[in-house]
Amino acid sequence: MRRRGFIALVGAAAAWPLTARGQQPALPVIAFLNGGSEVASADRVRAFRKGLGETGYVEGQNVTIEYHWLEGQYDRQPALMADLVRRRVAVIVAGGGETVALAAKAGTTTIPIVFNVGQDPVTIGLVASLSRPGGNATGVNSFGRQANAKRLGMLHELVPKAVHVAVLANPSTVGVSEAILRDLQEAARALGLQIQVLNASTNREIDAAFAALARERPDALLVTNNGFFASRRVQLATLAARDRIPAAYGERAFVAAGGLMSYATSETDTFRQVGVYTGGILNGAKPADLPVVQSIKFEFVINLQTARLLGIDVPPGLFAIADEVIE
Repeated sequence: MRRRGFIALVGAAAAWPLTARGQQPALPVIAFLNGGSEVASADRVRAFRKGLGETGYVEGQNVTIEYHWLEGQYDRQPALMADLVRRRVAVIVAGGGETVALAAKAGTTTIPIVFNVGQDPVTIGLVASLSRPGGNATGVNSFGRQANAKRLGMLHELVPKAVHVAVLANPSTVGVSEAILRDLQEAARALGLQIQVLNASTNREIDAAFAALARERPDALLVTNNGFFASRRVQLATLAARDRIPAAYGERAFVAAGGLMSYATSETDTFRQVGVYTGGILNGAKPADLPVVQSIKFEFVINLQTARLLGIDVPPGLFAIADEVIE
């Protein structure tokens, strides 16, 4: 073979992989939306990837995941949704509760949506029915509203002398906060408790709320579930400890950060299922045909060190049913 011909052949062979790579189709894109922060959602993301892996998808290998952390700035949603729709992502994962799920639903009727919500998805208009969603959205109902009442009752068991309970809510999630507060008011009446609602949607408003708590000295505090609060879990747990206020939360991450107790559906179980449904849709399943999954696994977590610092003796009955005790 002539040297010139050999060099040309080698050059062509070297170019083959580049040409092949250029012809490969782009990986499907999953847009993962969350109302909180990346750090606060680390366990959720791991569980989501696990569920996705069960259907054959591995991030970076055969699927791309874009993470969008709102950190309580829900006013960013319309612009974000418009961009996702314009780029025609494969699936939108609305993993930040009702506010994020409803914004996704309002933004597109064609791109598949997999949600995680605490309220009944039929009642709030996400799906036509639990068994046959009928549109472009399906997902998991984590019974957040029911958990709120139970959480208040467990807080009362932990602090039986409590009568005046403050509730911290985020007014930027209008419909969600109103529904949660109605449930808590009803539960409070049944327990003989008085509820005081404090609102906060910024760091400054959190500080103002705790300044009000320091003046009025409620017996306990319940922090409602919210992406913004989750992203400020260390701040909230630290302020509650500083002011010696027994506080209950809706996520384990607060207790790990020093909060007293949490009671909620298992986030890892929920987001694994969200991952399974997302992978199923990538494999050809239609959201309209995937029944909404109802979470049945609840977790009660207590921080024993925080209880001791607050001078609280955990009742044996509560101690026995704790899924996790953080020392």
